[in-house]
Amino acid sequence: MIRGVLAHCTVTDLERAEDWYTRLLGRGPDARPMPGLLEWRLGEGFGMQVWSEPDRAGDSCAVLEIVDLDATAARLTAAGLEHDGPQPGGGARILQLTDPDGNRIVLTGD
Repeated sequence: MIRGVLAHCTVTDLERAEDWYTRLLGRGPDARPMPGLLEWRLGEGFGMQVWSEPDRAGDSCAVLEIVDLDATAARLTAAGLEHDGPQPGGGARILQLTDPDGNRIVLTGD
């Protein structure tokens, strides 16, 4: 039985990615399980990993459900992350972002 899930994005520059994902998630990583791997625990049984794997970087996508999409969009703007604001998508509202390597992060919520 599945007890949890980790979204996973591959990057070329772990230091640059740590800065970007720290601004995205509003805090630094919770763990560094091994060299080249950052991990954020986002709730019981789920989280986000950022892995330094230059040969595969930029081909990842993660979808994260957010409680307040408008407030999150404002926080991300204040944190210096570029986006086009919440848009309709897939029967919900979404906010699409792209990390420095081209990985797509889609936030969805009310």
